[in-house]
Amino acid sequence: MAKGSQGTNQELSDVLNELWKLDVNRMKPGKDYKINLQGKAGFVSEGSNSARDSARAPLFSYVNENKLKSIDTYAYFINLLDNYEMSTGVAEQVTKEELKENNLFLDAILKTEIMKCAHRYLVRKGRAQSDPAQFKGQLYDIWFQLYRRDKSGGEDSCGFEHVFVGETKHGKEIMGLHNWVQFYHQEKHNHVDYKGYKARNNKDTPDEDDHVLNLQFSWNGLVKPVGSCFIGVSPEFEVALFTIVFLLFDGRVANVKVKVDEYLLEIVVYRFGNSIGTSYPKMISSNNRDL
Repeated sequence: MAKGSQGTNQELSDVLNELWKLDVNRMKPGKDYKINLQGKAGFVSEGSNSARDSARAPLFSYVNENKLKSIDTYAYFINLLDNYEMSTGVAEQVTKEELKENNLFLDAILKTEIMKCAHRYLVRKGRAQSDPAQFKGQLYDIWFQLYRRDKSGGEDSCGFEHVFVGETKHGKEIMGLHNWVQFYHQEKHNHVDYKGYKARNNKDTPDEDDHVLNLQFSWNGLVKPVGSCFIGVSPEFEVALFTIVFLLFDGRVANVKVKVDEYLLEIVVYRFGNSIGTSYPKMISSNNRDL
């Protein structure tokens, strides 16, 4: 694939910008939600659970929940958030009701122009079958197939849980939780405490209308020294983006640089067999701010 300026993957950047333009369900900063960035987070060494709090108030000062719940993909997505045990090593029990909810979510996102565009592209690249039912099965395996992340227990994890819900490892370390809707829900219930944004220097200070954020937070008392997530984007945008990167690259870790809208990003996707182990965006720069 051709390299664009700043070492980006040009073909992938073009596809992701097409998806970005199709994301009609993306929430508008300052209107549908408001974030309060506050202070810059300090350094926390890996494994430490004490962090200086550079943000006394929550990250989200407002989210239009009625709007979220009125859009099918968000409504089904929110239903899925409470279906998972937080700790790895605790075997997940998938009930018939949860199975139905997984399928309702996939059906809803597959109706969107974003997922149709992603599907067409993957078929063109020989990475997906053109039959929609087969593509849905492929998505199910990538995102919802349970696997054993912790050697001591049963099938305790899946891509969706890790990326969008978050989980803990031996009660000592936060894994995943890269989704803004889940972050907002956890913050609202006082489970998440936002500690501040992550930036290398003053030039890097993010804006409150940025759709990607590097941040630090604690979740039920455990600290995530550096987390990153899209802010305001729809669930279908994230599923499409991470699915494309997962299917295009065969190694255990895909690490690709792209320019999406005004953001220079690194998209990271880890493979766990035929499923996603984790996936997240890392902001490199925005509005020509060099991070």
